[in-house]
Amino acid sequence: MSIHDERPSGGGAHRDDRVRDTEGSGPGTYNYYDDAAYSDGTATSVVDRRYEDDYYEPLPPQRKQFGWNAGADFGLLVIRLVLGGIFAAHGAQKLFGVLGGSGPEAFAQSLAKSGFQQSQILSLVTGGTELGAGALLVLGLFTPLAAAGIAGVMASAVIGTRLGDGFFSPDGYEYNVVLAALAVGLMFIGPGRAALDNGRSWFRHPVVSGLICLLIAAGSSAGVLFFLH
Repeated sequence: MSIHDERPSGGGAHRDDRVRDTEGSGPGTYNYYDDAAYSDGTATSVVDRRYEDDYYEPLPPQRKQFGWNAGADFGLLVIRLVLGGIFAAHGAQKLFGVLGGSGPEAFAQSLAKSGFQQSQILSLVTGGTELGAGALLVLGLFTPLAAAGIAGVMASAVIGTRLGDGFFSPDGYEYNVVLAALAVGLMFIGPGRAALDNGRSWFRHPVVSGLICLLIAAGSSAGVLFFLH
């Protein structure tokens, strides 16, 4: 097939040295516009299809990055509200005698019977720690430090007053261990995004802040037991 040349210099098929003219326009001549020369049957690829897979390595599967979700945030909010509310109520009982509490005097006498010294001051410190840490947990503010306060109080209570009562007995300390474990878990997990801590440095680095606060909890509990018991 040839295409008429519209140039003023004259007609004729355009010749090229790449595709042979199948119409026999002349020896050694090629027709640039020959459709048959570019058909699927005669076209060749630079890369042999048989070895095409050798030129491409399969990409490794992409793992979805971990991210917070609404379920985790809601679950942490529930844990904070329950744990913080319980300790805030216990602290109010010890400090003010509300919600059926005995007040600071009766609590100080209970501490003295358990072998603690400076029971008057210790009752105020314990009640204040429970009330303040519980309120902070509810708000999700300074969560690792608040959780450390709760864990320290529970460790002192278990070792100083409940250790000899057994784990599963009516006066056992399994409940205290559960509360302490929840507090320690919040140190390292964080409060979730539904909290006032959201975006703060300890929120972005929960492992580091958790380790620091765990040392604070252990040190304060050990100090109370060593010097006041």
